[in-house]
Amino acid sequence: MPAADAFTEALARGPVYAALAALAGGFVVSLTPCVYPMVAVTVSVFGAREAKSRWEGAALSAAFVLGIVAMFVPLGVAAGLSGSIFGSVLQNRWVVVGMAVLFLALAASLFGAYELALPGALTNRLATMGGIGYKGAFFLGLACGLIASPCTGPVLTGILAWIAKTKSAGLGALAMAAFALGLGIPFFVVGTFAVQLPKSGRWMVHVKSLLGIVLVVVALYFLSSVFPALAGLVHPGLLVAAVAGAAVVLGVLLGAIHREFSDPDVNVKVGKGAGIALVSGGLFVLVLGLTKPAEALSWQVGNVENARARALRENRPMIVDFTAAWCGACKELDKLTFSAAPVGAELGRFVAVRVDATNDEDPAVGSALQRFGVRGLPTVVVFDSHGKEALRFTDFVPPEQFLSGIKAVD
Repeated sequence: MPAADAFTEALARGPVYAALAALAGGFVVSLTPCVYPMVAVTVSVFGAREAKSRWEGAALSAAFVLGIVAMFVPLGVAAGLSGSIFGSVLQNRWVVVGMAVLFLALAASLFGAYELALPGALTNRLATMGGIGYKGAFFLGLACGLIASPCTGPVLTGILAWIAKTKSAGLGALAMAAFALGLGIPFFVVGTFAVQLPKSGRWMVHVKSLLGIVLVVVALYFLSSVFPALAGLVHPGLLVAAVAGAAVVLGVLLGAIHREFSDPDVNVKVGKGAGIALVSGGLFVLVLGLTKPAEALSWQVGNVENARARALRENRPMIVDFTAAWCGACKELDKLTFSAAPVGAELGRFVAVRVDATNDEDPAVGSALQRFGVRGLPTVVVFDSHGKEALRFTDFVPPEQFLSGIKAVD
C-alpha cells in the first residue's frame, strides 16, 4: 500500500504496528452492514449462547474466530509468495492506474452506488454448513469469511496489495491473521460474555462512507506515485493545510458521510458527491503534505560506480540511498531525516547518489542491489573517503542518530 495509508505508515514502524493496523482494519469492517447484523445470529448458530459455562462459550467463540483466521491467512501467504512479480509491474503506470481504478470502484460500492454481494443461494448454503460444536463453529467461521467478503473486499484488497509488495509470506500471514482477528472481535465478545450489541442502523452506513473515503484517498496517492504532476500540485505549508482542512469540514457538512446516494432527492445525491470530492481531496492534500519533504536533498540519480569513482577522485565520502515508490520507511527517511537542516548541511561534503529500486527486475537495478548486498528496503550505505563501507542503515533512523553516524565518517 502507498506510504500515505495507515497500514503502510504502520509498516514503517515495524511488523507489530502493521499487524495492529490490520487488526483495526478488520474491526472496522466488522461494523459494516454485511457483517454486523450477522454477529448475534451467528453466535446463536454455533451454540455459544447456550453454552453451559463462560469458558465453553469462549472456546466455541475462539473456534469460530480461528475459522475466520484459517480463511484469510492463506490469502496473505499467497500474496507474499507472488510478490516477486510485483516489482516488475509496479513501475508500469498503467498497472498502478488499474489498481487505483479498482479502489475507486470498491469505494463507489461503499458509497451505495451499487451493491457487491454473493449469490443468495450460496450465502444461505454457507450459513448452514458446519453443524454444532467446536468443529461446526470452526467451519462456520470459514463460511462467514466468505459471506462477509462484500464488505471485507475494499479493505482486504489494499492490505493484500501491500503484502505483495513486501514479498514476505510471513508478513502476509501475520497481517491476514491480525485482520481476521479484528473481524472476529465482535463475535468473540458476544459469544463469550453474552453482551447485547447496539442495534444496527444508519451509523453502519456512515462507517461504509468513511471506508470509501479512505479508499479514494489511497487511490489518489497511488496515482501521485506515477504521475509526479499530481504530487507537484501540493506544497507543504500552513496555508495549504488550512485550505485542505476547510475543504474536509465543508465536505462533511455537505453530506459526505451522513447522506446516502439511495436518497431520491437529487440535491442530496449532488451534496453527497460534492462532499465526497471535497473530503477526499482535502485529506489527500493533508496526507501528501505530511509525507512530502519540505526541503529535499539534491541527489544524483544514475550510475553508482561513476559516483563512487568521483568520490574517490575528489577524496570525498559517499552515501548511497536505495529506495522505492512503495517503501514507506524510505519516504519517512526522506521526510524526517534527510530533509532535516543539520543532516543536509553535513551531507554537503558527501557524494550523494540515489537508486530507485521500484522496478527490481531492471538489470541495472538488480546489479546495483547485488553489488551492494541489498536485502531489503530501505538501505542506506555510507562509504568513507577511501571507498570503504563505514555505515549501513536498513531501517528508519531519526535525524539525530543519523547525523551522529555520518559525522564520524571521514
